[in-house]
Amino acid sequence: MSFSISHHTILNILCRNRPRAIAWITGSKDFPELNGTVRFYNLPYDGTLIEAELFNLPDSTNGNMQTFFGFHIHENGDCSGTFENTGSHYDPSGANHPFHAGDMPPLMSDNGYAWTAFYDAHVQISEILNRSVVIHRMPDDFKTQPAGDAGEKIACGVILPSRM
Repeated sequence: MSFSISHHTILNILCRNRPRAIAWITGSKDFPELNGTVRFYNLPYDGTLIEAELFNLPDSTNGNMQTFFGFHIHENGDCSGTFENTGSHYDPSGANHPFHAGDMPPLMSDNGYAWTAFYDAHVQISEILNRSVVIHRMPDDFKTQPAGDAGEKIACGVILPSRM
């Protein structure tokens, strides 16, 4: 499918529509202040607009410089404990990493804050409900199998239908 998406289209969706699903992100016991939301919006064509806003991400060991974090949709919507029950990256087609449907662009934090919005052609909201969004301590390297060597799961949220 060929289409053109403009920044005006994205701004209109973000400003005038409510998300169809949302994940309320909470940090692990080692990062209890980490929090935020990941919102999922329907588009007028296939795919999903995903918008994330995170607060209190851990600072880099190199001062207040920008820090990158792995950012994925995982198979299971269980954010208990140390998030060990989230399973693997969401991957209904059996693709290799980094081509899982749940592989998303890394988050870039500046002084503990990250905001991003992007189009994802591989995710349909109806298929990801009750799965989880996971933030990893390290950035995804986009080559190591099976999941990009992103390290420790530091935050998690279950993707639920929006009530906003």
